[in-house]
Amino acid sequence: MANILVVDDELGIRDLLSEILNDEGHNVELAENAAEARIARLQSRPDLVLLDIWMPDTDGVSLLKEWAAAGALTMPVIMMSGHATIDTAVEATRIGAFSFLEKPITLQKLLKAVEQALTRNATRKAAPVPVLQAHSDNRVVPLEMLSSMPGALSSTSLLGPQSQQTFDLDKPLREARDGFEKAYFEFHLAQEGGSMTRVAEQTGLERTHLYRKLKQLGVDLARGKRG
Repeated sequence: MANILVVDDELGIRDLLSEILNDEGHNVELAENAAEARIARLQSRPDLVLLDIWMPDTDGVSLLKEWAAAGALTMPVIMMSGHATIDTAVEATRIGAFSFLEKPITLQKLLKAVEQALTRNATRKAAPVPVLQAHSDNRVVPLEMLSSMPGALSSTSLLGPQSQQTFDLDKPLREARDGFEKAYFEFHLAQEGGSMTRVAEQTGLERTHLYRKLKQLGVDLARGKRG
């Protein structure tokens, strides 16, 4: 059972979603505007929010931006609307929304979206966050912060022995980024047994571009080959 917050200015929509989700065994909190949603999010700490885009006081995208800016998107948010454009849906996803449901919402799509969001939320809470340690002053830097930098390593590429690497974060950005990229490609070379074809597929680069990039970074191409 999950705590789900439904935010919609239409009473009929709130009642319908509440009934469906209650039947699925979830605990449902209701809010008819952004002001009530802010209070409910703080009090009930929902595992999931279903958020309408078009509301009279503050629209759903603005509320999503507000939560994202405050670091309050600790739960997945599913946006809902019967009038939103593709651009609006894309913007909401870019800000941090998990998915988008178009009204009228079918039962099948609702339950599928809710299940996927709750599954991801549970996985995120259960997974430990790997960290990288800077050489200079032993600061611990979460990978989520580093992933926003161009060329930075993702958390999935650091699982295994690579997760113990350290990087000097006092270097200029370009040098630090080169260090991240070199570790990234060395990881994939080791994973793929030195196969440039598979590494190119995994990293999304053309082979010519990949060779040039590896040479530029000083990556030992023989290092990842299996004997």
